[in-house]
Amino acid sequence: MNAIEITGLTKNFGPKQALAGLDMTVPKGAIYGFLGENGSGKSTTEKILCGLVRESGGSVRIFGKPHTDSDVRSTIGVLIESPGCFPNMSVWENMMLQAANLGCEDAKREVTEVLKLVHMEGSASNKYKNCSLGMKQRIGIAMALLGDPALLVLDEPINGLDADGMRIVREVLVELAANHGVTVLVSSHILGELEKIATHYGIIRGGKMLREMSAAELDASCRTYTTLRTRDQLRAQEILAQQGKRADIDESGALRAFDTTPAEVAAWLYAQNLLVGEIAGAKISLEEYYTDLMKEGR
Repeated sequence: MNAIEITGLTKNFGPKQALAGLDMTVPKGAIYGFLGENGSGKSTTEKILCGLVRESGGSVRIFGKPHTDSDVRSTIGVLIESPGCFPNMSVWENMMLQAANLGCEDAKREVTEVLKLVHMEGSASNKYKNCSLGMKQRIGIAMALLGDPALLVLDEPINGLDADGMRIVREVLVELAANHGVTVLVSSHILGELEKIATHYGIIRGGKMLREMSAAELDASCRTYTTLRTRDQLRAQEILAQQGKRADIDESGALRAFDTTPAEVAAWLYAQNLLVGEIAGAKISLEEYYTDLMKEGR
């Protein structure tokens, strides 16, 4: 069973069409990286999943049931935009209020556990208004974890976090998916961080799904290249072109030769009496793959 199955989803806001027949499948237990430009329909999709916005058409099923089913709704933890907290109340008070709203049977225990999970237990007595942006993001994630959700929907959860905060969130999400069976749908513009944890990806543009793939499929699709430096980069570029290999000089001045190995490149250049100073193999990153995909068809 898939955690999320979306078919032909549409949403119109007056004359503006935010979603134009979106199809989307999120496997159970996945960390699904939901990617797209601003205005592509990510947040609208997430709000429909959570019942915050009503779709214009199409089908949305969560764990095999309609997303409007009350039992299904109770299995979803959500952080979209920012947590709804009272600024003059403490972190603990806000968390306890949310636990009461959700009907948590042992509220104190649950709040203690989720605050510890996001490393916020030492700040429980702080007033919410005095918390940093990064702290507020972690509080929002903690709130989304109350009630032991089976599906976690997170919209830009690592915005405003420092390096340590990002690491904590990564570890939390991997722990939830790997050891607790929680399915995580997470959108983020920080693709380097998302690449470290996502098991599946969905890339959306103009309200339609552009591409869905697993992390393994993405890895297989990302082109390999060789990065190198010589005394004469333009001559090296010409030699590689003679071998039918595309080679570009990047912003740092390094030459990137695609679809070839360091050994091949070194041999070709050596045969032309051009010595290599630095050379290494590499692979296109998620960010580069995403950027290239966004350029297609434009």
